[in-house]
Amino acid sequence: MGGRAPSPGRLGHDDRMLYDDGRIALDDRGLLIRWYYLWGTKRIPYSSIRRVDRLQLGGWRSWRIWGSGDFRHWFNLDPKRPNKQVALEIHTGSRTVPTITPDDTDAVEQILTAKLA
Repeated sequence: MGGRAPSPGRLGHDDRMLYDDGRIALDDRGLLIRWYYLWGTKRIPYSSIRRVDRLQLGGWRSWRIWGSGDFRHWFNLDPKRPNKQVALEIHTGSRTVPTITPDDTDAVEQILTAKLA
C-alpha cells in the first residue's frame, strides 16, 4: 500500500468499511469515534483494544451526550444517547475509557469481538 497515509479521521481508499452510523465507524484498521474530541475524531487500532464491555445506561449516563461525568468514562458526542439503553466501554489500558453508543450496539460488539479474537 503506497502513497500518503489517510488522516486519522478519514478512511484510506484501501480500507473496507465494516460499520458506519455517522458517529461510530469500523474499518479494516480499527475503530473511529467521531466527535470524541471537541475538534474531531479518535482512531483506536484494534491492536490497542484490550477488551470491550457492555454498560447499561441509566441515570446521568443516559443524559450525558458528550464528555465525562465521572472522570473515568469519556463519551463522544451523541445527541441520541438519551434514547439508548446500552453503551460499549473500549478498554485500551488507559485510565480514561472511551465509551460509545452506536446505533447498532450488537453489530459493533460482534465486529470488535471478532477482531480481538
